[in-house]
Amino acid sequence: MKAFGVDPGYGRLGVAIVERIHEKERLLYSSCIETDPRDPTPSRLRYIGEEIERIIKAWSPDILATERLYFSKNQKTAMGVSEARGVILYLAGKLSVPILEFTPLEVKLTVTGYGKADKGQVARMVRTLLALPQVPRSDDECDAIALALTAIAERKRLYPQKTGEGIEK
Repeated sequence: MKAFGVDPGYGRLGVAIVERIHEKERLLYSSCIETDPRDPTPSRLRYIGEEIERIIKAWSPDILATERLYFSKNQKTAMGVSEARGVILYLAGKLSVPILEFTPLEVKLTVTGYGKADKGQVARMVRTLLALPQVPRSDDECDAIALALTAIAERKRLYPQKTGEGIEK
């Protein structure tokens, strides 16, 4: 099974593909998509869309995991994030990739076992769980990896009969 984790953002968007095979997860790809703040909103959203579509077509994920939006103090940032999130959800639907949404608390609880873990704790657990040589470059990238790991754990919990060794997609 391949999970596509997307930490939604407007200026910076974390993305990651994590695969679970033979009861083990491995990181296949991760990056941070950045838009130019000098570009107009439609250009930035188009760029985000093109990159998300490219990743979906390149990696053929079985599921897309993203953060559920929560209210933000900065309304301008919240609006941009929600617009970018709309592009992501649209493309997942268009390309027939099922979507799972998680709160930050759910992701932290799944990855670290503690719902109030800080970013450093999440980064260290991501590194440990995937046996990475170092923690991911950015918080956005790390969050995307954690989202993908959470999706895999949730799918395993919901569909245990489909996660036998060698059977899963």
